[in-house]
Order: sequence, then C-alpha cells, then structure tokens
Amino acid sequence: MSKRIYSFAFDSQFATISMLKKQIFEDLKTAMKSGETEKRDVLRMLDSMIKNTEIELKKREEGLSDEEVLTVIGKAVKQRKDAMAQFAEGGRPELAEKEASEVDILMAYLPAQLSEEAVREVVLAVIAETGATSKADIGKVMGLAMSRLKGQTDGNVVKKIAEEQLA
Repeated sequence: MSKRIYSFAFDSQFATISMLKKQIFEDLKTAMKSGETEKRDVLRMLDSMIKNTEIELKKREEGLSDEEVLTVIGKAVKQRKDAMAQFAEGGRPELAEKEASEVDILMAYLPAQLSEEAVREVVLAVIAETGATSKADIGKVMGLAMSRLKGQTDGNVVKKIAEEQLA
C-alpha cells in the first residue's frame, strides 16, 4: 500500500486580492501568452498604477478593494481621454487612435456606463436634494452626484449637465 502525499501550493499573492485585480492579472497573463502586445502593455501599466496606489495608501500587504481598483482604472481612462484630446488638437491622429484603443481595453474593466439621460436624472435628483440654485452650488452637486455615479460615468458629463441645470 502506497502512501499518497498531497501538496497544495498556496500563492500568497492571491490571499487578499480583489476579484477585479485578479481578473486584470489573469488577463495580463493571457495577453502575454497570446502575443497581444497592446493589451499586455496597457494591463502592465494598469498593474503598475494599482501597485503604486497600494504603496501610496499603505495597503501593499492587504491590497486594494474592488472599489479602489475601479477608482484607479477610472483615473487611467481619464488620463487616456485627456491625452487623446491633446493629441487630436496637436495634429497627431495616430497617437489619438492609440489612446482610444487603450481606453477601449480599460473600459472592459469598468461597470457599464450610464446614458446621458440616466445621468441627468441623478443630477436633477441631487440638485433637488441639495437645494442648489446657482453655479456657486456646483461643487455640492458634483460631489454628491459623483459619489452616487462612481465609475458609471465621466465627471465631465456630470459637470456639463450640472452647469446646464444651474445656469
């Protein structure tokens, strides 16, 4: 009778990792194996941004929550969109296209984006709730609206709608 010895490998890297971060890491490995260089580079950049945020928030051991990872992804998307606009203004359409494709890769990790009408409903509700009447109150409206719409829309859309309503 032979004795079986089972060994279980435990990867401590995934002990407290958020599901979203785990998905990004798995997608990064898949992109590396399949030779998708653009996706690989974008996900490496995102992984680096997440690690830098963990260090900045002193959460290197426990890792970021899914909500914090979404914030990092949102920041990366915003950076790419800003760069896209600047490249388009500067007459560099090829670089603007590259940034647009990077945004597409990153958007896959964000929740579904709300339509402008849905965002308008939330902003109108916030305006009614806060009693905002002028552009001076836009800070209150933006803060509350963005906390409710976190990751579901771009801040510029919320700002545009709020300014229209408070004009």
